[in-house]
Amino acid sequence: MEIVEAFQHRVRHVENLWIPLPDGIRLAARAWIPEGADDRPVPAVLEYIPYRKGDVTRQRDEAVHPFLAGYGYACLRVDLRGSGDSDGLLTDEYLPQELDDGEALLAWIAEQSWCNGSVGMLGISWGGFNGLQLAARRPPALKAVVSVSSTDDRYTDDVHYMGGCLLTENFAWAGTMCAHTSLPPHPAQVGERWRTMWHERMEGSGYWLSEWLAHQHRDDYWRYGSVNEDYDAIDIPVMAVSGWADGYSNSVFRLMKNLRGPRAGLIGPWGHKYAYEARPGPAIDFLGEVVRWFDRWLKGVANGVEAEPMLRVWMQGATPPDTTLEMSSGRWIGEDSWPSPSIRSQRYPLHFGRIVDPDEGPGEGLYSLQSPLSVGLFAGRWCSFSATPDLPHDQREEDGGALVFDSDLLAAPVEILGAPVIQLRLSADRPVAQVAVRLSKVAPNGETTRVTYGLLNLTHRDSHARPQPLAEGVFYAVEVRLNEIAQCFPAGHRLRVAISSSYWPLAWPTPEPVRLTLDLAGCALTLPLRLGEGADAAMSPLGEPRRAPRPATTVLRPRAYEWRVIRDLLSNCTTMEIKKDEGGFRFDRLGLSMWIDSEERYRCTGNDHASARAEKRTERRLTCGDWDVRVVTRTWLSSDTHAFHLRAEMDGYENERRVHSHNLEKTIPRDLV
Repeated sequence: MEIVEAFQHRVRHVENLWIPLPDGIRLAARAWIPEGADDRPVPAVLEYIPYRKGDVTRQRDEAVHPFLAGYGYACLRVDLRGSGDSDGLLTDEYLPQELDDGEALLAWIAEQSWCNGSVGMLGISWGGFNGLQLAARRPPALKAVVSVSSTDDRYTDDVHYMGGCLLTENFAWAGTMCAHTSLPPHPAQVGERWRTMWHERMEGSGYWLSEWLAHQHRDDYWRYGSVNEDYDAIDIPVMAVSGWADGYSNSVFRLMKNLRGPRAGLIGPWGHKYAYEARPGPAIDFLGEVVRWFDRWLKGVANGVEAEPMLRVWMQGATPPDTTLEMSSGRWIGEDSWPSPSIRSQRYPLHFGRIVDPDEGPGEGLYSLQSPLSVGLFAGRWCSFSATPDLPHDQREEDGGALVFDSDLLAAPVEILGAPVIQLRLSADRPVAQVAVRLSKVAPNGETTRVTYGLLNLTHRDSHARPQPLAEGVFYAVEVRLNEIAQCFPAGHRLRVAISSSYWPLAWPTPEPVRLTLDLAGCALTLPLRLGEGADAAMSPLGEPRRAPRPATTVLRPRAYEWRVIRDLLSNCTTMEIKKDEGGFRFDRLGLSMWIDSEERYRCTGNDHASARAEKRTERRLTCGDWDVRVVTRTWLSSDTHAFHLRAEMDGYENERRVHSHNLEKTIPRDLV
């Protein structure tokens, strides 16, 4: 149960605050400023994102920023250029213009009468990204960052690619952002020019998927904004936060390893949400942790945060597979450093069907597989944005299309913390191939919970920047690094490794069906075993979740999620349908109503890789009095052996009259993907 916090300070709220930029563009902000700050200036906290302060993030903003303001921070929630109520166009993620604007924004905040010159940044996802990116630019006002669900490497750990494989989340996210960037500002903030701004956005923001598909390798496009290009550029304190059901947990470990300044990592069982409201639980007093971090580094309060374990993570227990999981079993653990002296790598050879003890030596024999495209239908999302029902299903649904290796029954619990690695010696009968590896926990009753997984485009075996095709019949030694994880395998359970040559629809299929041949003499599982208790004794309770009151709303249409796998045995067609209807509701004080709805479909026929299709429809509607606007976008993606084929449509409606329509068709050559 979330606790609604009573403020320590009275807070003045500004619904819309215009912030001028050097080129004349104005950014729109909401602000929460402690009363008396004009006479006794306070540090400021900035959240800088494109998700529409006036409506889409209003409920979350009012839970977060008044809370922080109540503890003595001037809080600003700012719409990026070209989003929400701000001027201009937004044409892609993390552009140089966005970061230039961010530096000007930080300088403006620091100069205000209510700010003492010190600014922190807080953000989840996009706001977590640009917090790190701006920290690397070292603007003088920025003194500390809390970065949630973000990454240091835009190519390897974001919605676009994983292990060099194209994620379908790349497609889905493009459809979502097209809808976001095509909505108009509110007339109450920008006046009569709202309509002109709206048409400029629908016409000019663009469809970003074509750009993302044009960069299939880790080139300069992805290196820009990836702070791992120079970790030493960041010299201010950073708290990095993620969850095991999130898509961004790997970067927390890398940031803890490579940053040199004060830093803290926090990973719970959650999906892609702030951890005061995240699922699967337990949720925590995340906002209290944010206050403590900023108190130490913006106010100089000697509260001891730097003496606590650098890395605090949720060690998962014997939770069964459940796509609607509400609460994870486990416990909090701590490590004072990363890499940790508590971790020892142990290599376990793979024999046919078995994970064996190291003293049994390498396996023997050649074993081939060519997985059906149906392997992956029960994988859940790459990132759990809604927490449920997008978590992995019982993996027995997947294991029939994979090579499976089981350990003996465990006589005692085994704990791992870090990234399991699979070493493989394999060959392929096609020049482009991929491999998916899953590590699962098998309960005594046979229920199989996916613990972690990894993907590798085998043309990327040596480099994401310079992939090379495979030579038919040639054996290669490769490593597949699985996502970082903390997991206890209880006594009486088994470990399971499952290897497949496809993972649709989580990852786009290879151009042709591929047969992989494994030489077991070069195949093994390496586990990061956690021995001892690390800094567990130094862990302090993370507390019950707290927040500020949310705005009063009236539900106009209830939220409805659906997730279906449909197999037509007559046509041999398999379809995954995902309906994410966020419903409709009215912000009572403003008289503003909003509806958000989306549907996705992923189809294939048999094992025909050219039959893979993705479709997405999104709809956004806003009304206030006689103001009624709606944007509908539709996207289709398919491929053949040589290219991706993208088609998209956008329609804008004012008072149910269509006032804008345009279509897009593009063919993008495949380049070893």
